Amino acid sequence: MTTPLSATMVYDTGVNHSNVPTSTNATPTDVFYFYKTEQISFLCVLFIFIIVGNSMVILTITLTKNRRSRMNFFILNLAIADLSAGLVNVFTDMIWKTTIDWHAGLVGCKLVRYFMGVVTYASTYALVALSIDRLDAIARPLSFSGSHLRSRVLVGLSWASAMLFSLPMLIINETKIIDGSCQCWIEFPEPWFWKPYITIIAIVLFFIPAVIIAVCYIIIVVIIWTKTTLQVSAPKGGHVYAAANNARFKDSATSSRGLIPKAKIKTIKMTLVIVLVFIICWSPYFVFDLVDVYLNVPRTQDMVAASTFIQSLAPLNSAANPIIYFGFNAKMCIGILKKGWKHNSPTSQSQLTSI
Repeated sequence: MTTPLSATMVYDTGVNHSNVPTSTNATPTDVFYFYKTEQISFLCVLFIFIIVGNSMVILTITLTKNRRSRMNFFILNLAIADLSAGLVNVFTDMIWKTTIDWHAGLVGCKLVRYFMGVVTYASTYALVALSIDRLDAIARPLSFSGSHLRSRVLVGLSWASAMLFSLPMLIINETKIIDGSCQCWIEFPEPWFWKPYITIIAIVLFFIPAVIIAVCYIIIVVIIWTKTTLQVSAPKGGHVYAAANNARFKDSATSSRGLIPKAKIKTIKMTLVIVLVFIICWSPYFVFDLVDVYLNVPRTQDMVAASTFIQSLAPLNSAANPIIYFGFNAKMCIGILKKGWKHNSPTSQSQLTSI
């Protein structure tokens, strides 16, 4: 078994593979210069989108009077993780594809790979924490609004897990001279090590988070459906809002007595879109890696090109999240960025920021 195809690429999200193919039909130079200009151009555009987009999200939330709300806290954490992914992963990839050789030495190799892993895991687990928090907001609306302790614990656990799961990068990454070129890569004692390695990475970074997120949203949908059904079927004069309070019901699907505010539903929709984009961006990457590592895909230039394109989809997630956020809060964001903190009035705040 040879090194996985995605191992031939410089960009590997910090958790993946080596950088040089072991097959005889592709040399390191062939791979490094394959569509090099196009790759660097794409990465430059992607880097700008990630940095500008997530910086604007951080600035907007910072200027929001309700910036300490739980939803803003989680969105801020996600933006910081995505911004870090751009600065560490994409920027490193841009430099590496330009220089070809690795110039940071062994210590730099291990540290850079480690931090690439941390920000990648952190970005994923930030979505898990956000999904769990949205479930908490729907399932326990009374206790939800009390303390921010749970939100801090969730965010702390997400970053702690990211740092823990990235520790192997400090061990398995080494520098090695390949065809006269110094590279930072992973070299296992036996080729079969790649199968469990890629499988574990896919499970920890994608499948487990996806399952947790899916379970959260299934429960959320069930809760909303159940409460909405009870609301519609409630008799006049009953405990919950009935037909006589339809006007009030239009502004909320529930309250502390069993109704869910529209603003809270809005946050659920926004989070769901962010999660769906995460799955769309990451699933081709891991499906391709698993197919490659188990079926030993031939090393052709077409396959190298496909691998490069599929890898480029993963960092798109960090660029897409700010677009989704501004799409759901366009009016509020524009108003805040124009007026600034001093001139920002309470009436300009979106309902989203208070939940």
